Amino acid sequence: MTTVATRPQRAGVPSRRRPGRRAAIAAAAALLLVLALLASLALGSRPLAVDQVWQALTAPDGGEATTIVRELRLPRTALGLIVGLALAVAGVLFQALTRNPLAEPRILGISAGASFGVVLAIAVFGVGSLAGYVWFGVAGALAAGLLVLAVASGTREGASPVTLALVGAALDASLAAGVYAMLIIDARTFEEYRFWVVGGLTGRDVGVAGQVLPFVLAGLALAALVARGLDALALGDDVARGLGHRIGLVRLGGGAAAVLLTGAAVAAAGPIAFVGLAVPHLARALVGADHRWTLAVSALLGPALLLGADVVGRLVAPPGEVPAGIVTALIGAPLLAYLVRRAKVVTA
Repeated sequence: MTTVATRPQRAGVPSRRRPGRRAAIAAAAALLLVLALLASLALGSRPLAVDQVWQALTAPDGGEATTIVRELRLPRTALGLIVGLALAVAGVLFQALTRNPLAEPRILGISAGASFGVVLAIAVFGVGSLAGYVWFGVAGALAAGLLVLAVASGTREGASPVTLALVGAALDASLAAGVYAMLIIDARTFEEYRFWVVGGLTGRDVGVAGQVLPFVLAGLALAALVARGLDALALGDDVARGLGHRIGLVRLGGGAAAVLLTGAAVAAAGPIAFVGLAVPHLARALVGADHRWTLAVSALLGPALLLGADVVGRLVAPPGEVPAGIVTALIGAPLLAYLVRRAKVVTA
């Protein structure tokens, strides 16, 4: 049998990097995020100077710059901040819970659950606005995550990494089939759905960010609570138990956090690819495998990457735009190829 394994998982053992160096890296990541936020507010088909952005935010005068910043760019910037943070942190959690370095938020069928909820809202309930079907997307994602956890927990192995991945893959395929069936039957549903499924920040008002923010905050709180337990879990279940951790609660808390974060992000912005895969690897390379640091730095780099992709999408084909989901896929595909190339093939 042929399996793919990465190099010895320093990701499983807390890093010995000096705290001062990690703090400096976190500060640099925070600065990068600030620059991404500024670029998101200033750049586009109508570039604005920094002082114009500042005046529009602090002393709005009703002019063109104020309208562009406050009504068009500020809502998508806020959403990009929330979604990028949620996807990156969820990626760290998924990779830790499944012990799979190629895991991302799709792995438990949660993205497919959100897609199913959105299509159901459009096709069955006639919801025609993004603000309306965000709730259905969140509900679908939560239902899918709970179903995976429940089915996996009921097996002989319990909610082990392999069981979670297998149940999630099966659910992902089943829900995708249901989505395609509804899209084929109803052309109007397809027209609505294709706007959402590309993944991006365009056309979302500030209300969408407000709708998903409570779910993201709850997910972040759970992630912070289980961070230390994730370090022990990476050493193996027996070792984690020996260190006094209740691995069932760690997995449950981490899984619930990942479900909340992914469900909220996907429902609001669509299934944006590779942020949850790329950012955790970058953060781990910078600050080591201590999940407290990895989660913190990922929370800074995730929105920086997504907002940067959104800005690039605005600039490459003016006056039109390339959705951020397409740009992140173009960035992430070479990274995935690098990870596969770097993987070590072991035959047993």
